[in-house]
Amino acid sequence: MKDNNKKEDKKVEKLSEADLERMELLRRSYEKKGKQLTISSTTGSLQEIDELKQIVGKQMENAEEKYSIYYKGIRNLLMDHLPKGDNYKQMRDIIYDEKNIFLNLGKRKSDHKGIRGSDGRMTYQPIMNEILDVVISWVGESQNPFELYKELYLLNEKHGYPHEEYDLSTKGVANAMLKLAQD
Repeated sequence: MKDNNKKEDKKVEKLSEADLERMELLRRSYEKKGKQLTISSTTGSLQEIDELKQIVGKQMENAEEKYSIYYKGIRNLLMDHLPKGDNYKQMRDIIYDEKNIFLNLGKRKSDHKGIRGSDGRMTYQPIMNEILDVVISWVGESQNPFELYKELYLLNEKHGYPHEEYDLSTKGVANAMLKLAQD
């Protein structure tokens, strides 16, 4: 019987060693998450890269810069250079709809009974910069509202975003604006 107990003790001991090894590997797996060794192409030395800091750094956005881009850039330029008055309100609204679809990454008001469910002022900075470039280019070149509508329309097409759905009269105005921009 003593021999049987010794065999059982050895089995328990072997299992314990395996368990200890597994636990050690598990413990090591939690060390230095997000860090990676790489070889520098210029010096040939080993460097440690903190991937998490790079990812977080890329995702951080500057609130003051976003405010400036949206309010002092996009919004201000459109308000200053689009035609003013009640006669042009429908045209301005159509242009603003295309702008907002782009800033909201394709979300339309017509998808949810007039509620977009997103705020273009909170979009990513690169998206804001892209539309700001379109608006600045438009202000510097033609300042023709039909051209701006066409550029915003094509920008949404390029990204695969849908366009706002309108009633028949507004849809007719939007189609006429596109046609006038192409002539």
